[in-house]
Amino acid sequence: MKLAHIIPLAAVAVGIASSCQALDLPDGIGSGFVYTMTNAADNAILEFHRASDGRLSQTALVSTGGAGTGANLGSDSALALGAGGRWLFAVNAASNSISVLERRATGLKLVNTVSSGGTQPESVAVSGDLVYVLNDGAPANISGFFFDGERGVLVPIENSSRPLSTAAPVAPQIGFDNTGSVVFVTEKATNLIDSFVIGDDDTPGSGNFQNSNGQTPFGFAFDRRNHLIVSEAFGGAPNQGAMSSYDVDDQGNIATINGSASDLQTAPCWVAITRDGKFAYTSNTGDGVITGYRISNHGDLSLLNPSGISATTGGAKSSPVDIALTRESRFLYSVNAGAGTLIGWRVQADGQLISLQQVLRLPLSATGLVAR
Repeated sequence: MKLAHIIPLAAVAVGIASSCQALDLPDGIGSGFVYTMTNAADNAILEFHRASDGRLSQTALVSTGGAGTGANLGSDSALALGAGGRWLFAVNAASNSISVLERRATGLKLVNTVSSGGTQPESVAVSGDLVYVLNDGAPANISGFFFDGERGVLVPIENSSRPLSTAAPVAPQIGFDNTGSVVFVTEKATNLIDSFVIGDDDTPGSGNFQNSNGQTPFGFAFDRRNHLIVSEAFGGAPNQGAMSSYDVDDQGNIATINGSASDLQTAPCWVAITRDGKFAYTSNTGDGVITGYRISNHGDLSLLNPSGISATTGGAKSSPVDIALTRESRFLYSVNAGAGTLIGWRVQADGQLISLQQVLRLPLSATGLVAR
């Protein structure tokens, strides 16, 4: 295992000081952290301290002990946090491994790196002491792990690997529903949404491969009532992006509630839902726009703004990818792969977004985003 190293970096945000405050556990009132990763050949986590006003200051670069591809993965949830935010899980797509890092008072520390159980891991999901990874290299599969929270170690679950619908479905995300008993995967190339019921032995059943309501299902999240909200990129067709919502039963079957609610934008991909379940956001990679939706108690979707534009990320070529909300949903952040930037907004009570007026520079290969 390659030992973690921490290299202090100068803050490069516009209009902020270069000095960084030390991280404390627990966080100060209203403060927190944001992580993304370089996905470079020597993959590393970019660590940011979040002040109570939402502004970020970069504190460190921490090796994952694995290798990235050198370009944005085009996947959702390449990073995932365990409960409480103590543990960070990261995929290393070029070295077929997953890393576990622990958040300490002095910052992140690499604890464990294990084989992902397949090739080209691109997305990781956590529920309690279960961790499942999506391996998108042919043949694509999902594989499961027990997480030992005392030692920070991932232990492969025997007989937990399951194939997807085909060898190369171009699958961007894996995630648990709110119950932690069903794992879902989206498949872009096949327009399918897969579900796997987790058994008493923590292994998944056979895949249930269901048609997406719209084309090119990509990112997804669950609201408080366990409605599945999925973005639909429609192959990147101009102004054809949409989101669909679904009811989900305990066997992973989905039933459309609101089919392909248009966002009037291009290539919506990543999805984030506020803690209260009232609002969903998606990043439109094709035109540099964030779209907000209201979510009704029954899972119906409606645009926050008639234009479909809740915020912009720096122009059409900024290519927003990963987005993440803080734990209390006060702030939303976006990694913009085309511009190599990280920016954020304050989330208002009505779901509207107010820019934090801050731009931080990232490598163009930056992938994954989590916030607290």
